[in-house]
Amino acid sequence: MRDKTKKTKRNQEGSKTVRNLWIVFGSLLLLIILFFTCVATGIFGTMPTFDELENPRTNLATEIISADGKILGTYYIENRSNVRYAELSHYMPEALISIEDERFTEHSGIDEKALLRVAFGVLTGRKKGGGSTITQQLAKNLFPRGENLSTPKLVLRKFQEWITATKLEHNYSKEEIVAMYLNTVAFGHNTFGIRSAASTFFDKNPKDLSIEECALMAGVVNAPTRYSPIRNPERSLGRRNLVLKKMAENGFITEAECDSISLIPIDMTHFNIKDHNSGQATYFREFLRGYLNDWAKNTTRADGTPYNIYRDGLRIYTTIDSRMQRYAEEAVSEFMGKELQPMFYKHWKGHKNAPFSNLTADQIDGLLETSMKRSDRYRVLKNEDMPYDSIKAVFNRPVRMTVFSWNGPIDTVMTPMDSIRYYKWFLQASLVSIESHTGHVKAYVGGLDYRFFKYDHVTQARRQVGSTFKPFLYSYAMGDSEFTPCTKIPNIPYNIELPDGRFWSPSNGGGGGGEISLKNALAQSNNWISAYLMNHYGPEAIITHVRRMGVESPIDPVPSICLGSCDLKLIEMVGAMSTFANQGVYIKPMFITRIEDKNGNVIQRFSPEESEAMSEIAAYKTIELMKGVVQSGTGVRLRSLYGFNNPIAGKTGTTQKNSDGYFMGITPDLTTGVWVGAEDRSVHFRSTRLGQGSHTALPIWALYMRKVYNDKSLNVSQGNFPRPYAPGVDLDFNCWQSENSDEFDEFIDEF
Repeated sequence: MRDKTKKTKRNQEGSKTVRNLWIVFGSLLLLIILFFTCVATGIFGTMPTFDELENPRTNLATEIISADGKILGTYYIENRSNVRYAELSHYMPEALISIEDERFTEHSGIDEKALLRVAFGVLTGRKKGGGSTITQQLAKNLFPRGENLSTPKLVLRKFQEWITATKLEHNYSKEEIVAMYLNTVAFGHNTFGIRSAASTFFDKNPKDLSIEECALMAGVVNAPTRYSPIRNPERSLGRRNLVLKKMAENGFITEAECDSISLIPIDMTHFNIKDHNSGQATYFREFLRGYLNDWAKNTTRADGTPYNIYRDGLRIYTTIDSRMQRYAEEAVSEFMGKELQPMFYKHWKGHKNAPFSNLTADQIDGLLETSMKRSDRYRVLKNEDMPYDSIKAVFNRPVRMTVFSWNGPIDTVMTPMDSIRYYKWFLQASLVSIESHTGHVKAYVGGLDYRFFKYDHVTQARRQVGSTFKPFLYSYAMGDSEFTPCTKIPNIPYNIELPDGRFWSPSNGGGGGGEISLKNALAQSNNWISAYLMNHYGPEAIITHVRRMGVESPIDPVPSICLGSCDLKLIEMVGAMSTFANQGVYIKPMFITRIEDKNGNVIQRFSPEESEAMSEIAAYKTIELMKGVVQSGTGVRLRSLYGFNNPIAGKTGTTQKNSDGYFMGITPDLTTGVWVGAEDRSVHFRSTRLGQGSHTALPIWALYMRKVYNDKSLNVSQGNFPRPYAPGVDLDFNCWQSENSDEFDEFIDEF
């Protein structure tokens, strides 16, 4: 009986123990559930909402996309652009999973085996490998922890990441998670996301990466600096080969492939850090930045907040053609660097006060001092309230710097004042090319090198335009039934009375006497005939005319504008010139066709702004006039030296003392203008033979158009300009006659 009582008592105690164990277990389980519930609901700290998981906010770079689909550049805080899974090389996810999360396809955001391995390693002091899955790392990238967290907060944050990871797994497919991870991870060298990294490291799209390149990229993400192929190439090679080994172990590649690919050296010949100062169309991108900043301030999302071009991942589809842009930049570089600048050095060699023409030493010092005051260095020191004498001392103290040269940047030591004088030697150039019938700007070169010369000579600079203004004057006359290209005018000086009773009469480079057709007069850039037409119509009428052709810069209503005394922008000039090729309809130059958000939704489409500036017949007459410039006038070297035989309408321009040289060339499809000159107008060739537009600007146009025509994929016409339908109107203007033939022969020999 006593034994039975003891047994019963033991059973009761055992049951009580089991019950207590279950109570403890249940309490712990309840506490764990309660803890995770509190974490998930944000009681212990803010958790990402469902909307945030669906639309994670990351700093996405705005992409500038060319008309032919190339990324010209980006605006960013973090140089990051998203890709979809379908845009990845299929080796990229395989490489990433192999090195970062081998059981990625098996778990639901948290890898329990990896966690147990880490826990065992911590307890035994033999920690090996991490426990974070790709999904957990994505959670950390999308919703960063912040810095300097205490241990309790760090542990809590880890639990929050676990919950976020499970939510991500619930809301996204495995493929989407891989793509999102590759979009958010840093690869070093200021690159974020696989698209930016592939472009920076290999100048490729993610789709085109090879096996070894994917393995390298997957290896870098663990420690971008430690495994950088630029900073630590040997360590990077070892890491890449480890990834290849893991890919073989996981069955993504064979052992033989692993062995052979591991022998391939890392090729970083295409490595190029893409920043705002490098790449294609730098001047255009900077011009566009100003426009887009204003656009973003005045354009709002559905929630009423304005867009941000540095964070919102916008896609800006531009009119620029990357091929034509490349040809334009090459043409400027080839002629300026290899021919014109060396010629300019030789021209001024041994001359006192070179390269400043007719300036005294005091005037040169004043000019250099003015340039000093315009510099960023001066503004910074001035804003720090540094006395002027101290600022000058800074500018006369030698410092290390990198300066521009046509043979590549030079690292040197010189005073900032000497660098200012050094840069005065360089002739600048700009080019803009517009598709005449659409107004689309296809190429835009604002200067020599944006890293060293920030001033944009396409849309910022206003320079005297010289004889390139004359086609506007002649085109106004072509709208008058009194004149045709073959109309002859006495080739004599003309006096124009000014409001104060004085008379103005321009000089003329060629001889006089007899009569000359308007076509020949424009071909020779005859100043007397321009004065005749100006006297006939008056400055106000001509200014009104060019306003209809898109010229907005201030123009004084004085007779000398017939010779191009006004200062205009190159973009205005080329936009106005394209009116002639577009049958008299002016189209405002277009730079953007549409803007999309990061998801590809169109925010805004851009349409051409056009208006009729002149009749179709007047425009055609003007084209016929300007053909004479290339056929037998100041632009004849396009035929004689460069071998162009297709119909081209053009006009050269040279301003006072050869400070500016221009060539405007028009074909049925493209209107292209080129300007060449120094930063300061006192720096120029002393000879008109060397400084005229046909010698400084026309060759750049020729090199550019030769490249354009040679690229058959561009499909740029070499045919004739279309004739307007005008029954009963004689549109044959073959009036290049042998009037004053001796003078013409002498004139043409100069070109």
